[in-house]
Amino acid sequence: MKSKRMATWLGSAVLMLAAGFSWAAEKPIVFAVAAEPYPPFTVKGGNGQWSGFEVDLIHKLCEGMKAECQIKEVAWDGIIPSLLAKKIDVIFSSMSVTDEREKQIAFSRAYYDSLLGVAGPKGSEVEISPAGLKGKLIGVQISTVSANYLKKYYENIADLKYYDTQESANADLIAGRIDYMMADDTAIAMMVKTPEASGLAHIASVPYDPIIGRGVGAGLRKEDTALKARLDKAIGELLVSKDYDDLSQHYFGLSVSPCKRTDTPAFVSKTCDSPYPQIAQKTE
Repeated sequence: MKSKRMATWLGSAVLMLAAGFSWAAEKPIVFAVAAEPYPPFTVKGGNGQWSGFEVDLIHKLCEGMKAECQIKEVAWDGIIPSLLAKKIDVIFSSMSVTDEREKQIAFSRAYYDSLLGVAGPKGSEVEISPAGLKGKLIGVQISTVSANYLKKYYENIADLKYYDTQESANADLIAGRIDYMMADDTAIAMMVKTPEASGLAHIASVPYDPIIGRGVGAGLRKEDTALKARLDKAIGELLVSKDYDDLSQHYFGLSVSPCKRTDTPAFVSKTCDSPYPQIAQKTE
């Protein structure tokens, strides 16, 4: 009788354990985007739903991984702490892959790439140099590679004004309260096309510097190696697909595919460095 009871108990325990493993396997992957909209990468609609280039990429990646996913908004300056606290699983919010960030978290392979740019009054010119930026009031969003670049090279040369959100920096530039704004090259190019920014233009690109990083990747916890492997594979497949080309053209009118680069200015080649040539052949 005791043996029978023991066998029944063990059987129930195994079923419960199996159910637990099944639940864990089916648990949605929580992707985080910054709560501060960053058009055209992330845009929050009046109904609270998110859209944009990166949101579309999330849907495509989850479809490719055959995974259930959720999108959660987190304040930009708290997005890495939220990842480390396991409140989210993946940061997918235009985060550049840098040595400094890799001290805390891991990154997937890059899923898009862009230089840094400067926006200012239409018709103006600026040289990205100590002489060109001396005494200028430059707006930049905090905790970005643009902010890191300006702080490293121009903190005691230009007057730097830091903003919690990119939208706030955009608004001050449009209102003429700052001279220039530095941000992601592609985002600036899109911002100056809006009606309210008709008096502004993309006036300069920032020469490549290692502090800018190695493209934009998905941030993950270092211990989540299995999830990283799944994401890397899905991103690699997406990069060489027609879906990626269509989304890139739709939002930017050009390719933002990661470039072949070795931390030199020569990385401006727009050739996709993909380990999936067989997939590329199928989608050509």
